[in-house]
Amino acid sequence: MTSSSDEILRLASADNFRDVAGPGYATVDGGQVRQGVFYRSNELRLTDADHGTLADLGLRAVLDLRSLLEIELHPDVEVPGAAWHNFDVSGIPMDQVAELRDRRSAVDLMDRVYRGFVESEAARQEFAGLFRQLVTGGPQLFHCTAGKDRTGWVAALLLHVAGVDDATIESDYLLTNALTGSSRARVEAEIVDALGAEHLAAFEPTLVADVEYLRSGYDAVEQQYGDRAGYLRDGLGLDDATLTTLRDLLRGQ
Repeated sequence: MTSSSDEILRLASADNFRDVAGPGYATVDGGQVRQGVFYRSNELRLTDADHGTLADLGLRAVLDLRSLLEIELHPDVEVPGAAWHNFDVSGIPMDQVAELRDRRSAVDLMDRVYRGFVESEAARQEFAGLFRQLVTGGPQLFHCTAGKDRTGWVAALLLHVAGVDDATIESDYLLTNALTGSSRARVEAEIVDALGAEHLAAFEPTLVADVEYLRSGYDAVEQQYGDRAGYLRDGLGLDDATLTTLRDLLRGQ
């Protein structure tokens, strides 16, 4: 375990683990997002020390956004006292990644992944289930494999519900790139071993968070639902009472 400040908990073996609230992000109306309610992470392949740290948080639930194949490859460690739930949202399609040979194609693929969070009925149903679980109260942790795309989308929506401005939301989303050096290096080494170093540049856009991807999701939201409130209400089927409860959890009211 490491800590970049007295308030921010970090796990060495899950390098994209963090509090959704960050240091307690400010909201546009002068409020603040409350820490210790919702946490986000990459997959939970934890050292004993980090497992103990996670157990000490008193988590009620772990929400896994990965596919069954991803889970079979690297199952989560069990967290004492935390119920485990799976909400299977399609992430980056590995069969298409294997065919990438240039950066533009990789960026286009990532744009399609984020649009899929909005356009896919199956994805919307899974996200809806996850949000309904979050509304039951914290502390809870949600994650995918890298903790950047499916997890990043959920975290961005939560911060929006809490009333955080878009500049802060995007900055928080991009923290993935600063935090995940060790896990990204592991994946890069696997790519080089499997395909050769000459292919690494083509894959690189799939290994990072990029505001373009997030905005592709937002574009799809605007086209289909008008705005994020419409996506949450009509796309995910979350009623006003559910969203109010979620906001109150995030803000500690």
